[in-house]
Amino acid sequence: MRSVKWKEGLETVLFTLPAILLVTVMMYIPFFMSGYYSLTEWNGIAKEPVFNGLDNFRAILSGGSEYMGAVWFTVKYTIGFVVFTNIAALALAVALTQKFRFVNVFRGIFFIPYIMSMTIVGFIWKFIFTQGFAKLYDLTGWAFWNESWLGSPKLAFYSVVFVGIWQALGFYIVLYIAGLQAVPADVLEAATVDGAGRCQRFFKVTLPLLGPSFTTCIFMSLTNSLKVFDIILALTKGGPGGATYSATLQIYKDAFTNNRYGLGSAESILYFVFVLVVTQLVLKLFSSREVDL
Repeated sequence: MRSVKWKEGLETVLFTLPAILLVTVMMYIPFFMSGYYSLTEWNGIAKEPVFNGLDNFRAILSGGSEYMGAVWFTVKYTIGFVVFTNIAALALAVALTQKFRFVNVFRGIFFIPYIMSMTIVGFIWKFIFTQGFAKLYDLTGWAFWNESWLGSPKLAFYSVVFVGIWQALGFYIVLYIAGLQAVPADVLEAATVDGAGRCQRFFKVTLPLLGPSFTTCIFMSLTNSLKVFDIILALTKGGPGGATYSATLQIYKDAFTNNRYGLGSAESILYFVFVLVVTQLVLKLFSSREVDL
């Protein structure tokens, strides 16, 4: 009996060891190295980084870099992305759970953008905003199509948010469809017998029972929007005039473009703490509001 347990324990260790090593090498070691480099001044070329204590953090928090502006942009992007993505995804999920012809075709159409590379999506929409809209303006003469969607700081923000929502919408539609299909039919039938109309059944019965779906979708959309990088890099590269620099893009710029690895590491540490606190608070808030049958 003891030998069987020993073999099972050995198999468990052998099967999990590669994954543990990979996660350690790819995540934990770089994280602790980043913590060390955040206390130094290093250009990535010199043999030894120069220890400067908390100077990098002081520079960031005192407004000595563009980092805080990038964080503020990311917060605004996150709010727009989370709110409109979940509203649109829920509305479309309700429509796509109805019985009509080609419903599965429409589900697939909405999901296709999600399986595309975000960089490719960014380049596609960059072409649409510049060349495609110009052609539409020539055909219709509507001033709407002639706006500088990527050249105006205000419009560039809305363009980036729109493209992010368009790309990710299908994934959240699938999650909400799964939640809607998991709502017990007998509960809805009981509400109907009690005289509840369609709107009352949806808002009083279905929505409260979608609590787990809301928690999952809000949490995932929050984390995905807080780490937005490649769509912005492909669409605007942070322009115009740095108006669309996200926190992750600013960290990349400081570390790998400006060769200020110490400052970039300090920014990444601060952003890690910020994301950790925000996501845990949101997760706890929505988890506490879930309704159990």
